[in-house]
Amino acid sequence: QLQLVESGGGLVQPGGSLRLSCQASGFALEDYGIGWFRQAPGKEREGVSCISTSGGSRKYADFVKGRFTIARDNAKNTVYLQMNSLKFADTAVYYCAATRFQFCALLVPYDSWGLGTQVTVSS
Repeated sequence: QLQLVESGGGLVQPGGSLRLSCQASGFALEDYGIGWFRQAPGKEREGVSCISTSGGSRKYADFVKGRFTIARDNAKNTVYLQMNSLKFADTAVYYCAATRFQFCALLVPYDSWGLGTQVTVSS
């Protein structure tokens, strides 16, 4: 059974950094494109970043460009999201998800989702 588990969230001050991890089990992560999404209270879920199966293609939402970096280590079955220069507006539950599409896209169907990790940016 495909399972994704996010970790690395927490409380951080504005301008700080966090690194989220998405650990896969039950399947080979290298066969899936991976996306990071987030949902803030009272708001709809939005796409943050994605990475292709090979890692050669990466995309970012405009609101995180230049601050977040996505990477994958297929040998460790893990995808990372490095988040720098965090803002209050980045506060949300962050989810990783897997898609059968090998390329990077946030608007394709994602088949498996993790339970999320909370990121809170507060002073």
